[in-house]
Formats: sequence, C-alpha cells, structure tokens
Amino acid sequence: MKVTEQDIKTVASLSRLKINSAEVAEVQEKLDKFLTYVENLQSIDTAEIEPTTYALPLQNVFRADEIKPSLDREAALSNAPLKEDGYFKVPRVLEE
Repeated sequence: MKVTEQDIKTVASLSRLKINSAEVAEVQEKLDKFLTYVENLQSIDTAEIEPTTYALPLQNVFRADEIKPSLDREAALSNAPLKEDGYFKVPRVLEE
C-alpha cells in the first residue's frame, strides 16, 4: 500500500498535529514500511491456527487475600491538611 504525501497531511490535520515537509517525507517512508509489513502478515495462512487470547498459558497472578490490620483513623488523618469530625475535608466540587 502506497501512502501519499496528501494522506500524511490529512491525518496530521485530523489529529491536530503541525507537520513540516521534512517530517512528512519521514513519516511517509516509515508508514509505508509499516503497512508493507502488515500486508506481508496478511498473506500468511492462519486457517489451521486456533485463535488465542494469550501466547502463553496464564494463571491468576494476584496474591492471595490476607487479612491485615489497617491504619487507625488517627494515623490516617495525621497528615491531612484539613479534617472534620474524623473525616478528610476537601473543597466542594459540585455546585448546589
């Protein structure tokens, strides 16, 4: 697939990117190489290949849940710039 200079300028405009003529030529060459590579991949026969989500088998990688003591309220609020009635006080973000 041949990418034209106009294609690059159009995509840059749609993306709100400023691009000069030297960059257009560089991007055009790189995008052309990339699309040629993708075309080569398209020619590979994958009819006998079963679709997979991951290339390697994965298991649950999360750690087991363990009950641990948490911070008490005083420790959690100890460095809070503003606090009120045992809670963090923050600026209002919603209008009434």
